[in-house]
Order: sequence, then structure tokens, then C-alpha cells
Amino acid sequence: MTTTPDREALGTLLRHVLELLDGDVAAVYADLDLADYRPRYSPLLRVLVADGPLPIRDLAPRVGVTHSAASQTIAQMNRAGLVTLAPGVDARQRVVTLTARARALLPVVEAEWAATATAMRRLDAELPVPLADELYAVLAALRRRPLRDRIADTGLAPTVPPA
Repeated sequence: MTTTPDREALGTLLRHVLELLDGDVAAVYADLDLADYRPRYSPLLRVLVADGPLPIRDLAPRVGVTHSAASQTIAQMNRAGLVTLAPGVDARQRVVTLTARARALLPVVEAEWAATATAMRRLDAELPVPLADELYAVLAALRRRPLRDRIADTGLAPTVPPA
């Protein structure tokens, strides 16, 4: 049994919540006989449906992830037969296109997305503040003043231990 992380181990707590949310969505996909489909694929898939083939560098900001994270997820999607990669206008660019398999999965993926959105609204109703609202507030505060600066304000003096 997993215990709840310490309140001050915020990164661990955030990862724990994300693991619970993603794990349950992954279980839904497994129940739908799509055990090889990962929840992290859906935002990329939805952008590709809406905007058509895109280079990874354009896809990443549309879903709010780093180029590296998008590239890793696209590589997994490629191995799962959901996307193909083709050279772009220069040798460094790779253009991502949905496969017929991905398009065939769209009704199930869209239905899961809608069901999950409804379930999250119901979860939000149990919370003091809707989860997304709180996370956006955290992002805004960190953009105004990064945590690194806030830590420096505590007086922590960086030191290098003796060799």
C-alpha cells in the first residue's frame, strides 16, 4: 500500500497525484482493450486531428510540453503505430502525421476524453478549488517569481563542499 507523501515533499506529492490520475485513465484504456495506448498520447493526437501534420517543434508548445517530452512521446506513438515521421523542410525537422490506426481509435479516444473531463468536473466539485484553477494559479505565481528566487530569499547561501 502506498502512503501519502509528506506535505513538504511537494514534488513527490504532485507526482503521486499525477500517477493516480494517469493510472486510472490508463486503466480505462485497458478496460477498452487499448492497453498499449497511453493517456499522454491524447493531447498530441487531438492537436494533430485539429491542425494536421506538424513538426515536433510546433506540436510541443501546442500541448504545453518541452520539445524533448513531445519527441519522446511521439517516438512511443510511432512504435505503437499511431503516427509516422517524415523529414521536414530541413534535416533537423521531423513532421508528425497520424496513421490510419490512430484515426480508427479517434471515436474511443474522444469518448474517453469527454468522460474524463466530466469525471474531473465532478472531482472538482469535491475540492475547495477546482484542480486546474489552482494549478494555473501556481503557474502564474511561478512565472512572476520562480521558486529558485523564493528559495534564495530564505537566506540559503550556496556553498561548495570541500573536496
